[in-house]
Amino acid sequence: MTASTFPSGTILGYPRIGRRRELKRAVEAHWAGATDAETLERTAADLRRATRERLVALGLGRDDSSIPESFSYYDQVLDAALAVGALPARFADLRGADGTIGLDAYFTAARGAGEHAPLEMTKWFDTNYHYLVPEIGPETVFALSSGRFAAQVAEAAAEGFTVRPVVVGPVTLLALAKATDEAPAGFDPLSRLDDLLPVYAELLASLKAAGAEWVQLDEPALVSESLPVDAATLADAAARAYGVLGAAQDRPAILVAAGYAQLSPEAWSALAAAPVEALAIDLTRGSVPAAAAGIQGKTLVGGVVDGRNIWRGDLAGAWEKLDALRAVGAGAIAAGTSTSLQHVPHDVEDESELDPRLASWLAFADQKTGQIVTLARGLAAGRDAIDKELTAASIALDDRRSAPGVADGAVRGRAAQLLEGDFDRGDYEARVAAQDAALGLPVLPTTTIGSFPQTGDIRRARARHGKGEITTEEYEQFLKEEIARVVTLQEDLGLDVLVHGEAERNDMVQYFAENLDGFAVTQNGWVQSYGSRATRPSILWGDVSRPAPITVAWSAFAQSLTDKPMKGMLTGPVTILAWSFVRDDQPLGDTANQVALALRDEIADLEAAGIAVIQVDEPALRELLPLKKADQPAYLDWSVGSFRLATAGAALATQVHTHLCYSEFDVVIDAIAALDADVTSIEAARSRGEVIGDIATSGFSHGVGPGVYDIHSPRVPSVAEIAELLERAATELPLRQVWVNPDCGLKTRGYDETVESLRNIIEATRDVREKVGVAV
Repeated sequence: MTASTFPSGTILGYPRIGRRRELKRAVEAHWAGATDAETLERTAADLRRATRERLVALGLGRDDSSIPESFSYYDQVLDAALAVGALPARFADLRGADGTIGLDAYFTAARGAGEHAPLEMTKWFDTNYHYLVPEIGPETVFALSSGRFAAQVAEAAAEGFTVRPVVVGPVTLLALAKATDEAPAGFDPLSRLDDLLPVYAELLASLKAAGAEWVQLDEPALVSESLPVDAATLADAAARAYGVLGAAQDRPAILVAAGYAQLSPEAWSALAAAPVEALAIDLTRGSVPAAAAGIQGKTLVGGVVDGRNIWRGDLAGAWEKLDALRAVGAGAIAAGTSTSLQHVPHDVEDESELDPRLASWLAFADQKTGQIVTLARGLAAGRDAIDKELTAASIALDDRRSAPGVADGAVRGRAAQLLEGDFDRGDYEARVAAQDAALGLPVLPTTTIGSFPQTGDIRRARARHGKGEITTEEYEQFLKEEIARVVTLQEDLGLDVLVHGEAERNDMVQYFAENLDGFAVTQNGWVQSYGSRATRPSILWGDVSRPAPITVAWSAFAQSLTDKPMKGMLTGPVTILAWSFVRDDQPLGDTANQVALALRDEIADLEAAGIAVIQVDEPALRELLPLKKADQPAYLDWSVGSFRLATAGAALATQVHTHLCYSEFDVVIDAIAALDADVTSIEAARSRGEVIGDIATSGFSHGVGPGVYDIHSPRVPSVAEIAELLERAATELPLRQVWVNPDCGLKTRGYDETVESLRNIIEATRDVREKVGVAV
C-alpha cells in the first residue's frame, strides 16, 4: 500500500458527549423509550458533524486525516469488542439473524436488562474514565459483527471530511479482557490474539473502503506495568499483531498510539520494527526510551500537549521536547496530544463565570487543539513563526506562579508542623470494643454508601435557588423535607446505619470544592465518566483550607430525626484530587495533606455534633495508582498518609468507614489495610463477588462490605442473587467483619428500583442471618 503523508499536528481524540451533554440526553431519552433508534442515530450524526466542523474551525485539516473519528455511544472498548463479535454467550439471543450486533444488544451489554447481567466495568488505566471489560474465552467466535466504524468514516467522507477512525488495538483489547465464565481456570484472553487478527485485518479493509487513509489503533496496554501481563509478553504480542496487520495490503496507513505513560523499551522496539507508518507516544508522562532505534521511515507523533489536565502549561517547553525529537531519526515529526482529549472539557470560552485571571491559565480541549495547530505551524515554518504564542503562554505561566492564593503561609505552616502521631489513630481492637459498646449493631449490619436518588425535584429546586427564584430559607426547608423523607424510608426498610441522602450536594467532590479555599468550579466543564454519566471536575488551583464547617448542620439535622446511627459523609483527600483538575506546580502529596487537614477539622466538628459514624470515601484510591511500578510506592505512601491524617484525630468510639470503587482489591490490599478504616465497603456485585476470595486470602482483618447491588445498572437484583453473594461473604470471611451494602451511592438511580433493591437486600440479609444462626 502507499501511505498518504501524516499531518504535522493532530489530536488523539476529542470529547464526544457534546458541549452541553447532548449525547447524554439523547441516549437517556432512547433508554426511557421517549425516542426511537432513528432519532438517536440522527442526533449522534449531528454531534459528529458539529465536532468535525469545530475542529476545522480550530485549525485542523478537513482532508488530511488530522481529525480523529473517536465517537462512541457508551465506551470505546465496548465498541471494539462488539465490532469483532466478542459478545458473551448470555447475550446470544440479542444478535441479529445474520449474527450482527445492533444498538439494543450494545446497550444491553453495557447496562444489563432483565436476566442479562451487564459486562463488568472498571477504570481506564489511571484515569476517572470507566470502560466495560470484554469477556473472551476459547469459545468466543471472532467475526466482523458491526459496521459502525466504517459507516462513520463514510458519513464524514460524504460531508467532505477525511477523518482518521480511532479503534482500540487488538493487544489492548485482549489485555484488558477477562475470561468468560465458560473458560477453563487460568485462561488468558491474550492467547486468542492470532485468532483475532484476521478480523482486525477485515475491519481495516472496511475502513479503507469507506474512505479512511489513516487509522489510529490505541495500544495503551503497552505502557502499563499494572496489568497481569508482563511487558515482554505485551511487546511480543504487539510485534505479532502489527507484523500481521502491517503486512495486509488492503488497509489504511496505521498510527499506533501508546499514551498515558512511557512506552516500554520492549514495546518501542516491537513497534519500531513493525511495518506500520506512524507511532504516537506520551511525552508528558514519559519520554523516548534511551535505547530508541529503528524508527526511520515512520512518523513519530510527540504527545507534548497533555490530554489529561486543563492547564495552559509551558508551551515553549512543549516545543523544545518536540524539536528534540528530530534527533531520534524518524522519517517525520508531528505534534500531538499525549492522549485523547476525552478527559478534559470542551472549551474555556464557555466559562464566563470563572475569574478571568484563572481562565487565562487554562486550556480545555479546544484550546489544546489550538496549541497543536500552533506547534504544527512551528514544525513547518520554524520557531520564529510561533514565538508570539510561546511567549504569551510563558507570561500566563509566570502570572500563575505569583498569583495570590497559590501559596498560603498559614496552610503551609500547619502542614510543616505535622508529627508522626498525627497519622496514627491507635489500636484497632480497642476501637472495635469502644464502637460495639457505643453503636450496638447486629451481625451483618446493613447500610448504604451515602447518596440517595437525585430526583428531578431536587435538581429543579437547586437550579431555582441558583437563579434566585426561591430564597435560601425556602431551599433549605425543601432539603430538610427531602432528608426527613429519606431517613423515614430507611427506617421503614429496616436499615441499621442510616445516611441523610446528600440532597444538598450536586457532586461528591464539587460540593466540597465550593466550600474550600483554593478551588474553582465550572459551569460547563463536563467530562465523561462512563456511558451517559458525566462529571464536572473542579479546579484545584491554590493552597487548600476550610473557612467554615461544610457538612455538619445537615448531618446533625438528620441525626436528630432518628435513634439509629447516622453516617457523616465526607469525600477523602485522594478522591478529591483524582476527580478534580489539580495544580501541577507542587507534589500531589503536599496538596493531599492540605485537603486532609481540612477534612480532619470537619471530622472533629461532626463528632462534636454527635455523629458517631463517619465515612470518608476514597473510591479513587486504586485509580491514581501509577502505571509504572517504580512510581507506585511513593504514591501509596502519600495517598494512604493523607487518609490517615484526615481520620487519625477521630475518637476510638467513632466508627470510620471508607468506600472504594473498582478497586482490584488484590492490587492494593496492603494500602487498603494501611488506611486503617474501621469498615471498608467495596464494589463487588458486577464482578459477582470476585473480590471476596481476595479479601479472604489476604488476611484483611477490619470490617468490610462487599457490594451486593450493582448501582450502575437499572436491574433490580433478586433476593436469591443478593443472598448468594452475601452467603459467600459470610462463609469465606469472619462473620463479625461482614457488612451489607450496595456497590456505591444511589444518586444515579430512580426511587422505584432503589426501594425494591434495598427491600431485597434487607430480606436477603434476614435470610442469611437465619441461615448462619444469628437472631434477626
